[in-house]
Amino acid sequence: MLTTLGLTTSQALAAPTPGAKPWQVRHLTETGHRHAERIASGPTAAAAEGGGEDEGDEAENSAEATEQFTEARTAPGVVAPGAYGAAWAQLQSMPHTGGSWDHVTGLRYDSDDPRYRDVDSNSSGGSGLVTGRITGIAADDDGYVYAGGANGGVFRSSTGGGHWRAVSDQLPSLSTGALSLDGSGRLWYATGESNTGATSYVGTGVYVLADPRNGEFRPGDRIGGPELESTTIHALRFAGDRVWAATSRGVWSHSTTDLSGPWTLEFAPNPGYLPGGADAKAPNAPYKNIANDIAVDPKDPSKVVVAVGWRGGDTYNGFYSRAADGSWQRVTSLGEMPAGAGDVGNVTFARSKDGSRYYAVQQSPTRTATDPDSGLQGVYVSKSGSPFGPWTSIADTDKLMASGSALQDEGYRPGIQSWYNQFLQVDPNDADHVYLGLEEVFETEDGGAHWTTPGPYWNFGFACWSIDPARQTGDCSPTTHSDQHAVAVGSRGGKPYVLVGNDGGIYSRPLNGTLDAYGHAKDWKSLNDGTIDTLQYYSVGVGKDPADPSGRGVVVSGGLQDNGQSVLRSHDRVMGSNFGGDGADTIVDPDNGCNIAEEYVYLAVQITRNCAVNDGSWIDDPAKATSYSVAPPDNETGAARFIAPITTDQKDARSWVAGGQHVWVQHKGFAIRSGEEWTSAYDLGAGHVATALASSGGRVYAGWCGPCNNSGFTRGIAVGNADGTGWHQLDLPVGGALPNRYVSSLAVDPADAQHVFVAFSGFSRAWTEGPGAGVGHVFESRDGGTTWVDVSVNLPDVPADSLRLLPDGGLALGTDLAAFHRAPGEKDWKVLGSNLPTTTVMQLRSGPDGKLYAATHGRGIWSVDPRRLDARG
Repeated sequence: MLTTLGLTTSQALAAPTPGAKPWQVRHLTETGHRHAERIASGPTAAAAEGGGEDEGDEAENSAEATEQFTEARTAPGVVAPGAYGAAWAQLQSMPHTGGSWDHVTGLRYDSDDPRYRDVDSNSSGGSGLVTGRITGIAADDDGYVYAGGANGGVFRSSTGGGHWRAVSDQLPSLSTGALSLDGSGRLWYATGESNTGATSYVGTGVYVLADPRNGEFRPGDRIGGPELESTTIHALRFAGDRVWAATSRGVWSHSTTDLSGPWTLEFAPNPGYLPGGADAKAPNAPYKNIANDIAVDPKDPSKVVVAVGWRGGDTYNGFYSRAADGSWQRVTSLGEMPAGAGDVGNVTFARSKDGSRYYAVQQSPTRTATDPDSGLQGVYVSKSGSPFGPWTSIADTDKLMASGSALQDEGYRPGIQSWYNQFLQVDPNDADHVYLGLEEVFETEDGGAHWTTPGPYWNFGFACWSIDPARQTGDCSPTTHSDQHAVAVGSRGGKPYVLVGNDGGIYSRPLNGTLDAYGHAKDWKSLNDGTIDTLQYYSVGVGKDPADPSGRGVVVSGGLQDNGQSVLRSHDRVMGSNFGGDGADTIVDPDNGCNIAEEYVYLAVQITRNCAVNDGSWIDDPAKATSYSVAPPDNETGAARFIAPITTDQKDARSWVAGGQHVWVQHKGFAIRSGEEWTSAYDLGAGHVATALASSGGRVYAGWCGPCNNSGFTRGIAVGNADGTGWHQLDLPVGGALPNRYVSSLAVDPADAQHVFVAFSGFSRAWTEGPGAGVGHVFESRDGGTTWVDVSVNLPDVPADSLRLLPDGGLALGTDLAAFHRAPGEKDWKVLGSNLPTTTVMQLRSGPDGKLYAATHGRGIWSVDPRRLDARG
């Protein structure tokens, strides 16, 4: 689950609806898949030439978001393929401590929980039960469904969806690019998430499960060798006796009858940028061979059209086909479907089962860069059934907006995230019946002449909706979560259904369902029943539950990608969502878990003192709201990371520290009511932004970067006092004791503020071609940072994310691979406990119950008792 090397995402978003009420503006600008109010300009030179940023921004996948997530793992250089595989191999030989991880979030998560119908939640939007992003789905005609989490692996259901079981946890990668059933009933699992998104991870290749109804994936199920390691795989397409893979390193194929032998590289538009090529170490190499999809002529499997190109635009973008002499040539004319480099970005094809139709949805790099409302080029059909057309237009953004879209009242139009949100599915029994996924789910029953929106973005804005449950008209239909990524058609008992995967999980409805008066589906069913947990946490916080009379219960809260802030109280049977949007970092009062500070993004901090439970009185009197915005000033100026660090002083819970360009401090704890109550303790410097913070007894350590990408990457650590005195930058020369990589975490000894540990993300110089990449991931100083010692010892060379000093003096470390533990007085590390899925451990936090909690970015929250980490593992 090494992050996509250099790939970035962004999204242009419009301003809030003019004249909206205050709570409506907050829904449009601060919730869910809502908007970071940062309208960006053009793309593409940076993206194409330097692997930098491009188009515009949307909160969970903004330009900054993606760049920042990837650069933490790649800067100061390009990471060579095989880095993650080598780390995983080393992990297999490491001993484990005692203790077993418990799954904390293995229960339902209700995004519409009426307890939290607050101004800052998405409750009542209509998405219902949710989990994390689903990026692959396959289904058969006997009720078996397979769903792949973005970074959570494959789950199986034998009931048409629900009662899920994980079936890929033995694999080294749980990042899902595509899932497909072939004609023999085998399940093909392409790893490496097929989105150029902020938290997309590359994979370790393609695996085939011969008996998916009963078996589980094993490492030995991989097809081919290491050819597809460290790639993302956008699509698998079957043609005759071969399977084709569209990847971030070109188009490859393999025999489906002989599964031995390597994959064959069929086409790469810029082969010099592939591993081993003359330009393989160039910063923009990851952008130069992106293949998005493959269309195979049903009448002649040797004839194919491939859609290639970086979504932000490049000269090689376009459609290509193979000539008679074996060479690949650009296709310059496809009828009404534009084929120019500026028009062809992300593309998805879909063919009817009878071969009479081909459909395509196309994102335009030019439109994405210039149109603040949508990047969609259009939807097209080839009525000849040939991928060579002629193609005719059947929908554009305006036609879709008029079909019942929820976006029409929100200042932007369908396809605004078409670089990120795409699926197409043709009804196997009707070539004119098509499902289209963008931000919403669209449907046509007549080949595109007319469209409906069975899955609108949300119900906010419709006449049937009010944030006050008592004022709703009662006819708002449930919808899916927004941001569509995967689709399949299955059946059970002869009843066909369509399944869709999106940023909120997996949903189904009858293939030919019913619509309400608004043209929205009345029959969506959430399949996120709590047995599937692909939740992508950035953070976790734990505090005592004030409602638990025993005094032993806790409240567990955490920030999530596009699923807000979850809250789980000690006696809950379902989690609720008390804040919307992307949940970033979190502060929870250990003595009262209903005191919660939640960061949206870019230091947009909000607080609640009652778990954000609200009696609704604020609807008519905003002064009665119980959630407060307390964002430090760097939020307004944009001088902060997408996921910016916030923390408390470990000796004074009322002293908070937040990091942007400045190190901000406030001493009121949860009594703070305004962002103006923060004071700047230190200015890290123009262009510098905090990446990690630790504070103990008023002594503050702040890790920072700037520039944070490969172009002149610089990192540092500043040290000083919370009162603004004694600040200085540590002397950290490139090539010195500490690596020139991203500072991801700091931990201070509570008994001695001069005793500090620092963790670094990225891979060492064995894999990273960049100045001063260095070796090691964890370092220790006993003199306040003047000198450092590498204490990584036997740790795998993999990005480190979170350090935690345990009460007994032991160290816990969360990485992109696993969690590790170093016992007091020991030098070597062990794998921390057992039973934790192989996924990214984004943050470790201790709870007042003595347990250690892990926020994973793909498999929810887990806990372990550190007192059981004995030496017998």
